[in-house]
Amino acid sequence: MARPKSDDKRNAILSAATQIFAERGLAAPTSAISNLAGIAEGTLFTYFNNKDGLLNELYREIKLDLADAMMSGFPRKKSVRTRLRYIWDRYTTWGVSHPDQRKVLSQLQLSGSLTLESKKAGSAPFSEIEAMSEEAVEQRILRDIPLEFLAATMDASAQTTISFMTSHPASAEKYQSLGFETFWKGISRK
Repeated sequence: MARPKSDDKRNAILSAATQIFAERGLAAPTSAISNLAGIAEGTLFTYFNNKDGLLNELYREIKLDLADAMMSGFPRKKSVRTRLRYIWDRYTTWGVSHPDQRKVLSQLQLSGSLTLESKKAGSAPFSEIEAMSEEAVEQRILRDIPLEFLAATMDASAQTTISFMTSHPASAEKYQSLGFETFWKGISRK
């Protein structure tokens, strides 16, 4: 009879994968992940069918962690600007606090290894942001910008902001505010 899978081992594998992929890129061998996790390489494949399975699960885990950071306490009854600022602050703070996850998430999104199912699962927790943005365009608060472009613009602006926050920790709040103001002026009608 097969031994039951351990959440601790699964989490150790995902943590090791994050660190290894952040340091070496997604082409890093699974043996490096197994070594760092303190398990036999065959054990990794007990938890994940193959490397693509590991990559997809890691993507979902990082997206869930990010969603938890961004959406916890989301001020649903506030103005669009206030809600976007909340999302901005939570995203940039998460990015500064989780540099390895941020780096791996960027790699995964460009990798071509993600399944449609993983992409849907990764975007599902953010559907409220999408709906808010669509409403804001209809209400003429935001410019009529395709949502994919709006999201990509926000991400690029946030990455720049995170870089400055990381490089200048004493001025992190200043750069966080400056980044949001620059982003807001680019997307709002007012």
